[in-house]
Amino acid sequence: MTGCRRGSIFLTPTGAYRMSQNQLRAKARRLIAAANELLAIAHELELNNGGNGFEEPIPLYNAKDSPAWAEVARSTYQERRRRGEIFDDPTLFGEPAWDILLDLFIAAKERKRLPVTSACIGAAVPATTALRWLTVLEDKGLILRENDTADARRVFVRLSSDGYEKMITYFSRVANDMRQDEHIEPPALRLAH
Repeated sequence: MTGCRRGSIFLTPTGAYRMSQNQLRAKARRLIAAANELLAIAHELELNNGGNGFEEPIPLYNAKDSPAWAEVARSTYQERRRRGEIFDDPTLFGEPAWDILLDLFIAAKERKRLPVTSACIGAAVPATTALRWLTVLEDKGLILRENDTADARRVFVRLSSDGYEKMITYFSRVANDMRQDEHIEPPALRLAH
């Protein structure tokens, strides 16, 4: 679509029209999916032409992978925050390792680099606790730390290939379970037959 956006009104060569928030979100999701697919293609080309600069490449697409997993992970993360808000205690449902993995997975799907400080903030726990969990995840081979070549004071953290694959496996299995649940007839309906 060509045109310029002002709020939720779009001007095109054929006139102006308004889009609802749901329509805007749907278009944004489609654009993100298309961008992820283009990044996957670029990554494959880069690997075929001399590497990507990382010690260990992150697989971008396999049979179970989907650009939609970033949105699912983001939604999962937001739901975790919502529980803390509703129960007026963000520490009540603490699971910093999972929050860190979700945050790093979203960053990987969006091809963003995440500084250690941001990963600590995303864990929604004190920095010292988050740093301990980063060490645990690193020791288990799920994440990697990388020094910033432009700023020696900053360190980036990302999922290892194994960590990325395990996150893909998790979301694939959840999606598969949901699909299977859709085909299961509720017990009340079985009894009614």
